[in-house]
Amino acid sequence: MEQNRMELPNSTVVLVLGILSLIFCWCYGFIGLILGIIAVALSGTPRRMYRTNPENYFESSYKNLNAGRVCGIIAICISALVIVFVIMIFMGIIAAGLGMLPY
Repeated sequence: MEQNRMELPNSTVVLVLGILSLIFCWCYGFIGLILGIIAVALSGTPRRMYRTNPENYFESSYKNLNAGRVCGIIAICISALVIVFVIMIFMGIIAAGLGMLPY
């Protein structure tokens, strides 16, 4: 029975993208946001495949897939906050600059 099992497709890719999205979410948020969205999107089909036939796949590949998905979701949240923060700083700089203009 163990011989017929296989890895879930894209499980390693999702894990790597999830970890990279956490690393890059602090770079103004855009890179982490994109990588996180890709990681979450790629995890959908393999998760359904495992849930329908768990006996066909290794549990370790499912755990890798879930870990990458969770990392991607966390990175999306952090990236969104970083993007909002950067926009608020940018708007504050513009508002401060406009406040110094003579009328």
